[in-house]
Amino acid sequence: MLRITAYLASSVALLVLGFSFQNSTIGDLATGGFLALVVPAVIAINGEKESIRMRWYSVRYRSKMVRISAAYLFRIKIDGMYLLVRGSRFPHYQPVGGVFKVSPKGQYFLASIGAQDDDLIPIDQTSESDLRIRVRGANLSRFYNWFESRSGREDAPWREFQEELISTSILPSNPFPYIFHEYQGRIVDRIRFSPYANSHEIIMADVYELLPTREQEDALRSTLTAPREKFGWFTSEEISRRGVLPGTTNVIPIAEHAQKII
Repeated sequence: MLRITAYLASSVALLVLGFSFQNSTIGDLATGGFLALVVPAVIAINGEKESIRMRWYSVRYRSKMVRISAAYLFRIKIDGMYLLVRGSRFPHYQPVGGVFKVSPKGQYFLASIGAQDDDLIPIDQTSESDLRIRVRGANLSRFYNWFESRSGREDAPWREFQEELISTSILPSNPFPYIFHEYQGRIVDRIRFSPYANSHEIIMADVYELLPTREQEDALRSTLTAPREKFGWFTSEEISRRGVLPGTTNVIPIAEHAQKII
């Protein structure tokens, strides 16, 4: 944020100087300097856009309780098809992944900003420590800065991969003693009022792409023709249309958030 402020202050100063000394060497240099700062300023603002948006939300919704759900999703793609698994809580197909878990250190921080447990989904042994909370809007910026720091929370997608694909025997364990993955970015939905949660909410998702070894790719490809029961492979069109395709009566329920991985 300080870097953006410095870029903007410098750009404004150079722009004023350029107008003040038009048709002169000083004016030309100032104008050139202004143009040279525009590109890095835009890049810096783009890189901080979510943080800036959270600062605005902290002001705009400061007195409201906001529900936050922060998860990670796996893009697993073979031969143009995407792997989705059937959800355990809801009977639709969705990407491999789940809500981030919070460590005791993270729970201490969340308590310090007055975060409350979310009551939309019952808390049990499976959902305990999930990063699914409600926090007063005034603390949204503090929450996001903490989340960005990666301190006190889960920071690797292996757990859900193992639980949803290996433990369920969808994939054999031998080719997957480890996995390589590449971080693709973060998708933060705009704040909205959710009638289901009866509050405003923000849904966040970090997207990772699996980078399989040759042996792992072969194991994945061997499941392409398996019956769509516990899991299935889907085209981008099927996911975009959430399982509803023209000219067919068979509708496959695909979760809306599956679109985040295509």
